[in-house]
Amino acid sequence: MEEKKLDLNSIIGFVLISGILIWMLYSNAPTPEEQKEKEKKEQLDKQAKEVKTVTSTVAAVPVVDSTKSEAAQAQLGSFGYSATLPSATDAVTEIKNEVLSLKISNKGGYITEATVLGFDQFEKNSKKAVQIIKDKNASLDIALNTTDNRTLHTKDMYFEPKLTTEGKNQVLTLQLKAGPDQFLEYRYVLKPNEYMLDFAIRSQGLEKVVNTSKPLDLEWQLKSYRNENSVSYENRYTELVFEYEDGKDDYLNAAKDSEDEANDVSYIAFKQHLFTSILLTDTKFKTAKFKSDNLVDDEEIDTVFTKNFTAQVPLEFKNGALNYNMNWYYGPAKYEILNGYEKNLDEILPLGWGIFGWINRYIFIPVFGLISALGVGYGIAIVLFTILVRIVMSPVTYKSYLSQAKMKVLRPEITELNEKFKDNPMKKQQETMKLYSKAGVNPMAGCLPALMQMPIFYALFQFFPSMFDLRQKSFLWADDLSSFDAIYYFPNGFSIPFYGNHVSLFPILASIAIFFYMKMTTGDQAMSTPPQEGMPDMGKIMKIMIYISPVMMLFFFNNYASGLSLYYFISNLITIGIMLVIKNYIVKEDKIHAQIQENKTKEKKESKFQRKMREMMEQAEAQKAAQKKK
Repeated sequence: MEEKKLDLNSIIGFVLISGILIWMLYSNAPTPEEQKEKEKKEQLDKQAKEVKTVTSTVAAVPVVDSTKSEAAQAQLGSFGYSATLPSATDAVTEIKNEVLSLKISNKGGYITEATVLGFDQFEKNSKKAVQIIKDKNASLDIALNTTDNRTLHTKDMYFEPKLTTEGKNQVLTLQLKAGPDQFLEYRYVLKPNEYMLDFAIRSQGLEKVVNTSKPLDLEWQLKSYRNENSVSYENRYTELVFEYEDGKDDYLNAAKDSEDEANDVSYIAFKQHLFTSILLTDTKFKTAKFKSDNLVDDEEIDTVFTKNFTAQVPLEFKNGALNYNMNWYYGPAKYEILNGYEKNLDEILPLGWGIFGWINRYIFIPVFGLISALGVGYGIAIVLFTILVRIVMSPVTYKSYLSQAKMKVLRPEITELNEKFKDNPMKKQQETMKLYSKAGVNPMAGCLPALMQMPIFYALFQFFPSMFDLRQKSFLWADDLSSFDAIYYFPNGFSIPFYGNHVSLFPILASIAIFFYMKMTTGDQAMSTPPQEGMPDMGKIMKIMIYISPVMMLFFFNNYASGLSLYYFISNLITIGIMLVIKNYIVKEDKIHAQIQENKTKEKKESKFQRKMREMMEQAEAQKAAQKKK
């Protein structure tokens, strides 16, 4: 009974407290007059806030100080009008979507900050976003030749901004004014989820202010910030690329200061290895001058910037006005994104020329994309990709080893011919060719498979540095597959020339693997290749290369992307396994010897080429014999 009573008391107490709270809320509720007054105040506050937000974007009729106006006109002529407007400050306007944030300054009207959202710089545990432009490292300037013989620069003058929307697009218009209806205009349009924005330059009513009889000079400049772990590796792939004359593309040498010129230019790219800035134009620039200055003299000291890029192009007047429709791109240097615009922007990536680029674009990139889409992680994706490449190339490996095995079996007979005809090189060559023909052996067959693998080797060498998806993806001890995998840094700033200030593990493993691979293949090839009179002993050279090649690889790849070293390590391991299987279970020397002996007993029809070579040798020998008789 006591328990029930307690429950009833609790219920009564709860009801009383609820009633008190309701009464307090009701008694403190505003009257209808107070509610209207509150809503009116909130509306006024909201309007005041909106006005404050867009003050710099509204074209207002200025209250002009006469002294200030006269001084501005004396300095800037008609464009002194812009200096008297409320917008004549260093204020910036931000336009932003899901992937890109841009800040545009009233002064100069150009982008002063470009942040690629969702990507961080190279520092460990850092959330510092990748910024292509910041701290005045970029500028856009047009030199205005006025009718009163002045040369004014837009980067030093103030534009009046106006921010609006068109559907889901943000539109920022900036006008450099010479009067209420006379201006030079920049128009930026940022669309949702796009790294590419529309950009237009046009003029209105400037025929009597600017000399329109000759083009204006536009200069775009950018000091490229370092965004990756290795400044030397990033700088190697930081370069100026441009397209000209209906689809041709070229670039400035990334290794040194360089300049160039081109006609009918359709885009200019300041590429920063894994990120890029691109200016595209619908109306081609008739001429363009490019310049690239290397800013990394000492990678231990020069760690902020990599290159200083400059592009100069003419803007031509049509009917006394400028009207250029262009685009800016600020974002990842990623094949899928750039290729998706269908403007040949994938040419910015160093995928290789000719067949090498074709292999990367149409085979390696799609195949690697399919493997990585399985969600296995990019390190495992590289391993699976390597296995697939080696399996596809295994018939070539088999042909190469078979040729070496045949030459090894014939080596005793070739050595015997060398001794027998050591005083008659021509005869020795003839008999050697006969032996090859009877045995059914092609001495060049071992070289052809190696030549067939060269396009694959070079394409992969270009593929991994261009793979944006590997950026800051970890695997085992490697923190970033697009950079080196340091396991030890030398103390006190010590650095080994051509090697670096650290030790990377994947290049060491790849070098060990390539040593054993070359020991197996090059060693056998050296044994099977008899020395030729008057020629260097290739056998000795090959034996030396067994030790030199791994050391060269160790030094060369220490600062390269760990993804590339991982590929070569796995590739050489797989190739060693394939070679062991071929050697121990497929190609048997006793069977090859028996086949060669059987071939010698068969009548073999001489090819036209073989017959021609034999006839030429016989003629040369006959001429030599005739000369001796004389």
